[in-house]
Amino acid sequence: MATPLPTNVSTPTDQHVFHVDQLQLSSEDRQRITERTKWVLDSPDPPGFRQEILGSIKNTIFFQKNKKLGSSQPPLARVVAFLRSVFPIFSWAKDYKISTFKSDLLSGLTLASLCIPQSIGYAALAQLNPQYGLYTSVVPPLIYTTMGTSRELAIGPVAVVSLLISAMVSKVINPVVDPVAYTKLVFTVTFFTGAFQALFGLFRLGFLVDFLSQAAIVGFMAGAAIVIGLQQLKGLLAISHFTTKTDVVSVLIAVFKSFKTSWYPQNFILGCSFLIFILITRFIGKRNRKLFWLPAIAPLVSVILSTAIVYLTRADEHGVKIIKHVKGGMNPSSINQLQFNSPHLRESVKIGLVCAIIALTEAVAVGRSFATIKGYNMDGNKEMIAMGFMNICGSMSSCYVATGSFSRTAVNFYAGCQTAVSNVVMAITVLVMLQLLTGLLYYTPIAILSSIILSALPGLINYTEAYHIWKVDKLDFLACAGAFFGVLFASVEMGLMIAVAVSFAKIILNALRPRVEELGRLPGTDIFCEVDQYPVAHAVPGVLIIRLNSGLLCFTNANPLRDRILKWVTEENEKEDIKRPISGIILDMSSVTNIDYAGILALEETNKKLLSGGIKLAIASPRWQVIHKLKVAKFVDKVGRDCIFLTVSEAVDSFVGSKFNAPANC
Repeated sequence: MATPLPTNVSTPTDQHVFHVDQLQLSSEDRQRITERTKWVLDSPDPPGFRQEILGSIKNTIFFQKNKKLGSSQPPLARVVAFLRSVFPIFSWAKDYKISTFKSDLLSGLTLASLCIPQSIGYAALAQLNPQYGLYTSVVPPLIYTTMGTSRELAIGPVAVVSLLISAMVSKVINPVVDPVAYTKLVFTVTFFTGAFQALFGLFRLGFLVDFLSQAAIVGFMAGAAIVIGLQQLKGLLAISHFTTKTDVVSVLIAVFKSFKTSWYPQNFILGCSFLIFILITRFIGKRNRKLFWLPAIAPLVSVILSTAIVYLTRADEHGVKIIKHVKGGMNPSSINQLQFNSPHLRESVKIGLVCAIIALTEAVAVGRSFATIKGYNMDGNKEMIAMGFMNICGSMSSCYVATGSFSRTAVNFYAGCQTAVSNVVMAITVLVMLQLLTGLLYYTPIAILSSIILSALPGLINYTEAYHIWKVDKLDFLACAGAFFGVLFASVEMGLMIAVAVSFAKIILNALRPRVEELGRLPGTDIFCEVDQYPVAHAVPGVLIIRLNSGLLCFTNANPLRDRILKWVTEENEKEDIKRPISGIILDMSSVTNIDYAGILALEETNKKLLSGGIKLAIASPRWQVIHKLKVAKFVDKVGRDCIFLTVSEAVDSFVGSKFNAPANC
């Protein structure tokens, strides 16, 4: 309960008039302030919820650079504008040149040399047959080329999403016991992943992805990298019976148990030898950017050389495990394999949502970083729609979840790609390989696939950024550490849950206890700043100026804010060295973008409490949604139209500012 406020006026019947023996505002100044108050109060109504939803869809799909071109456009022009909006390829394809294609051809072929071995390895990580990784590098990149806005983003399977699918789907259906049902469930998960991604973009719900903060992503990626690395021990050591769990303890126990049974060190020697080779080429490529192609083709060279070694020495007969048969041909249709009537539908939706968020987070982060380097803007909402449709189409053509790969995008960038056509070149190369060359992969050792995956993991661990997070925000670092240790010692899902829980806790904590700052005027200006940040700013005698540093004044923080304001007034009036008792409160609401019914009630109660103590309340700089709701709730009528101001400076002028007078009807 708030402390009762002292009465600052001598006559109780005259509580609505300020008695300040200072100069009156000139009629011109008062007219100017009144006119600006009308600007605030007479603003048009903001769009409602339905209008915002429909408007977001219209802006996302039917976006036009020249908004003045509306219904007056010819029907054909509208169709063209729609096609260019949904398929950005129509905008840049008309200016495409042969010289540009040469750059895209080189980068696409370089990309394919890295993509083919990685796709096979990531399919194994997802506990799928090798061909599904290759299929995922054909259809999704082609769809993305027509709908995506990034020029450098390389589309295909990635390590983290493959781990997610393996960890979560295998808990529903064991891939060893029933591989066919497992594959069907993966296709269904891919469909829902695409559906969620498309909806996020269509309704501009990209903020949902932001609930997984950058700090949480850093921790999650680092933990996932270690888990993926430990999973590769199965291939490096040729372990036949391995745990389906992903936590460190379970994996290490499975490894130690395998030593008691027969295992073949040839796999480990072969895998580690080519891992060292790949890492050396990567080191050389980083030292000399002109040799960017060397680390790009190293995985493919490793596959070719190791396959030749196994074939010539017949090492498969001496314990070296090989891929054996890889199904070739074009992507077969998988529409009939989507399980919408399955008893596991709920699990499919849940896993699809998780994969959608993780895949989008990685792709958008990678795409924006390279778009910034190139100096162009990548449309986040269109990226989500493109990702969604490519995964929906992928689920119908024997693909699993695809997204943007950081390692392959970096290779694509340094290879000199100019447009997304490099994805087309890569997809065609993979398709040719599927048609003609899959038989050559029969003797490829599994240990090589493990070494290729291991070589890509260091890029997922960002020590520098984790250190910066620790220095900047300890609560953010808690989310980072929680995600890291959750993935490492519990499960992938637990790591994500911890990260999201800490991020939500931070949001809720800031919402429940937002900062309320006292403002003062900077000398010689009409600028009002926080007195704690700017000690030179001096308070206005008799007026307490408060800024609510919260984007939303709602049921979670309305009552604490009300009590804080009333307590603040009481404390100010009880100071012994006070020059003039507080006779007016100005609430700077420039930071408050919205308000709910509980927030309005709190303002009404605050106004009543202040009036009972002879203190006037004024609202300065209310935002569009805020002033609209205050008018609808009749709060403006209760507090008085003359107590609403466009700026803090005008509110101070009306109270005790440069002319030192109070509002007439406040």
